[in-house]
Formats: sequence, structure tokens, C-alpha cells
Amino acid sequence: MGGNFMATNIPYIELANGVTIPQVGLGVFQMNDDEVLNSVKWAIENGYRHIDTASFYDNEEAVGKAIKATGIDRKYLFVTTKVWNDVRGYDETIAQFNKSLKKLDMDYLDLYLIHWPAPGFEENWRAMEDLYKQGKIKAIGVSNFKAHHIEELMKTATIAPMVDQIETHPYFQENDLHEYLKKHHIAHESWSPLGGGVNKVIDDPVIKQIAENHQKSPAQVVLRWHIQRGEIIIPKSTHENRIKENIQLFDYHFNLSPEEMKQIAQLDSDKRVGADPDDTEFLKESTTYTTQNH
Repeated sequence: MGGNFMATNIPYIELANGVTIPQVGLGVFQMNDDEVLNSVKWAIENGYRHIDTASFYDNEEAVGKAIKATGIDRKYLFVTTKVWNDVRGYDETIAQFNKSLKKLDMDYLDLYLIHWPAPGFEENWRAMEDLYKQGKIKAIGVSNFKAHHIEELMKTATIAPMVDQIETHPYFQENDLHEYLKKHHIAHESWSPLGGGVNKVIDDPVIKQIAENHQKSPAQVVLRWHIQRGEIIIPKSTHENRIKENIQLFDYHFNLSPEEMKQIAQLDSDKRVGADPDDTEFLKESTTYTTQNH
């Protein structure tokens, strides 16, 4: 099918099962349908091949429509969605997966994740393993799991998660978990890679100075830091110029020096933007939400 698509120079990361995932994707959290239609179109036109959504975002249908509208062949794309905390149990997970697939208007998924480690996630995983074995999902993983959640999961799992998608940015670097994931061949995927919200990482004077050194934007410096740590990133934007900027990280001369990497390492300050995966109150409450609009 048609469309002129820019060649993309985004590197791929190989998951434990040999499946490859583009190291940069577009996240669509808190985007309404119109924003999704525009952002996905701009992303694909500019060389993105990886889109990350979730049933919780309530925009899977818009993502599916946006992809169809670009005319790109499905096989060139890497699409992720997630099962939310209100869905627990084996049959429920299969049903939710089928619902998501239908909304996306696709016949397989590249990656399916458990959104949070709410109690009962073992049954989600059992269903996901079966969907994976049937070829309906190319890779399976978790999101917001700490090392102890993964250990817990592995007591009953027969397949280890291939990805853990966690909040990571210079103010919240998750170095111990980063090392744990590396050791266990689980890809580290970062949500909110720019730190968003209240603690504007991109306003940090250290980041600004490094950006000046490279004649890049502060956002590009932060994203480049993730790339050099070997992480997969899914920056969210609804602005065409930023969507473009967020993948301009691979020019041959754009490389943060060991010294600059060290300067950024020193910004780690345990400042979360999202919920703590060990916050049992939050997890309990979240099982009563159906979407981000509750």
C-alpha cells in the first residue's frame, strides 16, 4: 500500500527471543482521538515504526485508524498495548487481548504488557504465554514491575518477560533495576523519558549546558542519554516539530561524552512522576478504574 515513507535510521534492540524493537517509539498516553490521528500520522511519515498504547488510554481504536490512514504495511510496524489492572484472571485476559486487537484492527500484536503489578498478575501472564505460543503476540512483557515483582512472577512463569517498561529519566534513573534487567536479558523500556510533569528535567541547567555544547535541544540530550544507556524510549508528543526532533538522536556526531554521561548521572534524585509500583493503596484502587478517564 501507498505512501512515501522516510527511511528511518532508528536502531533496533534485540529482545531475548530474537524479536527486534525500534529503540524509539511514540507514546500516546493522555492523547484524545484527534491528537492520536495527527501524532501517529506525523510519526510514521517521519520514520517512526513503533507505537505504544494501552487499553487504559482508551485510544486503541484511534491508533488503529491512524495507522490504516497512513497506508503503511502492518509488517513494518511495532505495536504495543497493555492489559489494565481491572482485568485479572486467565479468561478475562484473553478476552481483553481480543478486544484490544479488534479495536486496533490487527491480527497480531508485537508486544503485550501487564500494565502494573496489581495482585493476580500471574494469571494475566499465564494467558499471555499461551497467546505468545499461538503466535498472536510476538513478544510479552511487563510494565512498572520492580525486581521483586519479576521474581514473584518467575515462580509460576515458564517464559521470562522480554521487556519491563518503567518510569525512567535523569531525575529517576532506576540504576539498580536497570542493572537487574540487563543481567536477566530483559529490555529496559522507559516511559516518561523526559521526566514530564512537575520536575522539568529539560529545564535543568546541567542538561541545558550539555545541549548548548551539542547545539541540540535539552530534550534531545535527555533522550540521547537514554539511548546510550541502551534503553528503549517512547516519548509522547502532539507537536509535529517535536515528534521529528525526538528521533533526531542518531547523527554520527551526536554522542554524549563519558564526562557528560557522568554529569547527568549525578542528577539522579529519586523524583517520581508516576505512582510507586509498591503503593498497594494505588494498586488496589486502580483495579476499579477502566480507563484513564475512570
